[in-house]
Amino acid sequence: MKNFTYFRPSSVEQAVGLLDTVWGPTEMLAGGTDLLDLQKEYVAQPDKVVSLTGVNELRGIKTTKKEPPDFTFGAGVTLAEIAEDDGVRKHLPALASAAGDIGGPQIRNMGTLGGNLCQRNRCWYFRDEHVNCLLKGGKKCYATDGENQYHAIFTQGHKCVIVNPSTLAPVLIALNGKALVRGPKGDRTIELAKFFQAPSGPTEREHVLAPNELVVSVSVSAGPKNGSYEVRHKQSYDWPLVQAAVSYVDKGGKASDVKVVLGHVAPTPHVAEAAAKALEGQAITEETAAAAGKAAAEGAKPLAGNGYKVQLVAVAVKRAALLASGAKPYWEA
Repeated sequence: MKNFTYFRPSSVEQAVGLLDTVWGPTEMLAGGTDLLDLQKEYVAQPDKVVSLTGVNELRGIKTTKKEPPDFTFGAGVTLAEIAEDDGVRKHLPALASAAGDIGGPQIRNMGTLGGNLCQRNRCWYFRDEHVNCLLKGGKKCYATDGENQYHAIFTQGHKCVIVNPSTLAPVLIALNGKALVRGPKGDRTIELAKFFQAPSGPTEREHVLAPNELVVSVSVSAGPKNGSYEVRHKQSYDWPLVQAAVSYVDKGGKASDVKVVLGHVAPTPHVAEAAAKALEGQAITEETAAAAGKAAAEGAKPLAGNGYKVQLVAVAVKRAALLASGAKPYWEA
């Protein structure tokens, strides 16, 4: 690991003042569950590491008194705190479920909301210090023709076929979440649906933040019914193969304002508009949920090794929709 200078500011303003205008020289440290790996793999080699653990403004979960409440999550809130919060479990069960399924207890007690949203991708070519892939200044995405069983199936127009690694992102997008971001020019609000991008080179990250900006908090309004379902290779320290998040407003037993967002299938969280259209105005039943799952897989162009994900998308969307409706998860019996 390369030597670096360590800073521990006590305010967001101090932290922002320590950041650089380009990616690379400085990295932010929250829980460290991603950054330390990147440093040990020589993918990240910062001169400065700015710890955010001393910034109280980034902590806590705040709720309004109205019913249903609005939630504001500090970017430094841990995954465990989200998963175990009674209000989140009651009003945002999809978010509680997604946070509670990430990694193991050690990861959930260290990993943070901001870190989960801003983490780097998990492509093994990107993480290999000996491979000069597209995102590290090379001329090729090795996963396109290489080992790609965990990569994107919605690859249209993307030079790099990584999958976005955030498990919280699909849920927060389905719930119309917004991120408060602070930089040297002050605050700005970004809809999480517009927060992510597909990087194509070393000057870009998996999100739209500038190098000298950081996430302060994320806001979500409760109200829509919501559910999240992940298909995993094993129920342990692992990333999902496919994830689906579904939200909708119940109007007389019919779904309205439906949103279906897929995770781990594209370089950004993938909004499945055809699936949402299949559920709009319908009662959520086994049949309509299955139809939405089938529609969600439309347009997929799997690579040589990941065609199995197409069927997993259909399953994940169907089960997420049923969970959102309050149906009993019969598949767990």
